[in-house]
Amino acid sequence: MDHKQPESLFAIVSPGLETVCARELAALGLTELEIVPGGIGFAGRLADLYRGNLHLRVASRLVVRLARFRCRAFPDLYRAAIRLPWGRFIRPGTPLLCRVTCRNSRLIHTGRVAETLQAAADHALGQTAAPTNGHGQLLLARVIDDMVELSIDSSGELLHRRGYRTSVAAAPLRETLAAGILRLLDWQGTEPLADPLCGTGTFLLEGALLAANRAPGLQREFAFMAWPGYRPGLWSQLCQEAQQAERPCPAPLLGGDLDAEALAATRANLARAGLTTEVVLQQGPLASQPVHPGGGLVVCNPPYGKRLLTDEPLADYYSRLGRDLQRAFPGWRKALLCPDPILARASGLPLGEVAQLVNGGLRVWLYATPPKIPCNPSTFPL
Repeated sequence: MDHKQPESLFAIVSPGLETVCARELAALGLTELEIVPGGIGFAGRLADLYRGNLHLRVASRLVVRLARFRCRAFPDLYRAAIRLPWGRFIRPGTPLLCRVTCRNSRLIHTGRVAETLQAAADHALGQTAAPTNGHGQLLLARVIDDMVELSIDSSGELLHRRGYRTSVAAAPLRETLAAGILRLLDWQGTEPLADPLCGTGTFLLEGALLAANRAPGLQREFAFMAWPGYRPGLWSQLCQEAQQAERPCPAPLLGGDLDAEALAATRANLARAGLTTEVVLQQGPLASQPVHPGGGLVVCNPPYGKRLLTDEPLADYYSRLGRDLQRAFPGWRKALLCPDPILARASGLPLGEVAQLVNGGLRVWLYATPPKIPCNPSTFPL
């Protein structure tokens, strides 16, 4: 990838977080953003690609649009693909991993599309197909209505894998979704944040990163680091700039959970992220929480389905949850990630819908109460 010439880039985003990601890209100085369901298209240079992977909190991947063309026959697909600049993104001997989606097209066999693209790339690079072993350069291919769209992944592992969390619960909330929820709730890191049902602490970890203005990609590697034109000096410079922009957390963060193992995992994750002093953890049920004066944001991903370790009916559980939240956090804004609007109403809280999202393949709703009183971080009990 030429560091001087702009490329067509695309940030892949979970449904419901597109506008949040667009605001993050705008904050990085990128303009002329095209928001579509599932992501944001934009033009950017190599530094923008690096910077996006380093700083974006809600995107799942950042890809380079390699080609887009109409095609209805496999020989034509091979001839078009063999002319593409594979050598700008793949070193000889690097396996190509093709992930193909086909719909309403003559080229409907995903396996054959992948084989054709693999053969074209190998021929262009002058190599034979290398065994993948699950590792290599990912190519995303979409064939929709006879239109072929090819994209080179620059991220590698999904961007929610920040590099700090190895201890997880049975159904952890993805970091990108947690960060997106905090953004949707307009939490800027300057007021207290609490999650009394924190599990392994995703909201707290992402909140601490946001409050400290720490780039989420500092502790991991990316696919672009294996590209022929990788510039380690540029990457190091961008990381140094990001570290210089960090700040102490201006407001406290509080987490709680009944599960001792979950809290131990949270502590381990906080330690790996270097954030142990930013978050206060308390073991125990929400009903035993003291009353927290002042204001702030309390956000929860209440358990449901297999995560609900009780025979209590869900509506009764949410009713009790609402009462406990109102008692313990009377002046705070409250937010719930909920799988059913009926359950949100059962909480008895004056919740309004903020967004419709996807969590673990399931449709969920984000609800929140309106702001109540101005926040004073000094009133937060530690």
